[in-house]
Amino acid sequence: MAVLHDRDELVGAITISVVSHGHARHVQAMLLDLAAHCGGQVAAVLLTLNVAEPSLQRFVTDSQWPFEITLLHNSAPQSFGSNHNRAFARVGTPLFCVMNPDLRLPSNPFPALQTALDSSTAGCAYPVQLDEQGLRQDYERALPTPWSLFRRVCLRRKQSDGMDWVNGAFMLFKTDVFRNLGGFDHRYRLYCEDVDICIRLQLEGFKLRPVAVNVVHLAQRATGRRLRHLIWHTQSLFRLWASPSFWRFLQQRHQR
Repeated sequence: MAVLHDRDELVGAITISVVSHGHARHVQAMLLDLAAHCGGQVAAVLLTLNVAEPSLQRFVTDSQWPFEITLLHNSAPQSFGSNHNRAFARVGTPLFCVMNPDLRLPSNPFPALQTALDSSTAGCAYPVQLDEQGLRQDYERALPTPWSLFRRVCLRRKQSDGMDWVNGAFMLFKTDVFRNLGGFDHRYRLYCEDVDICIRLQLEGFKLRPVAVNVVHLAQRATGRRLRHLIWHTQSLFRLWASPSFWRFLQQRHQR
């Protein structure tokens, strides 16, 4: 590595949580991006190995980094929310960032994201997500309701406009806000925990802040290809629709 700092020189305000589930190649590239562009702002990376990945572990431990990297190991795979909540227990910085392993950072997105969180009402900031061709992805969405899903799937109608939540691929939280929310709801297996935390954050009076800075997201979109993921997605939707937060947010949205 060409970018090196002594531990005493770390001045970053951000701790990043990343979960790898066999994503060694993607994680290595993302860590190199962080080291090249973001060393001054990132204090620590908490990397959870949801499955054993000896090659990734060697890559991390055999390299030098401008931030502290802590490896967390699971004896059995855990949910998205459980992994990030466990990592959050180690956070000692004012900002906490949840990042997918399949992200690439062409530049440092954090100065603009931090600025967006300067407001007392801001709770979470997020960048523009582009695909590999540079096209904007659909990372901002309206609240998924039973009737909007019916219109989209059965009637082939586009979901209504609006932005109620952002996907969990890249979310920069104020640490105090994430802590007061109790983190992610670990009962969601893989889907809708991002919807849930976004609506709970807004119900507490905080705002989601979009920022005009780009990251590249190599999204997998497994739901349409794997029956297991489709089942998890369906279960999560029913859990969301049964939650008091969903109905409170829906009522509040209709009153705007």
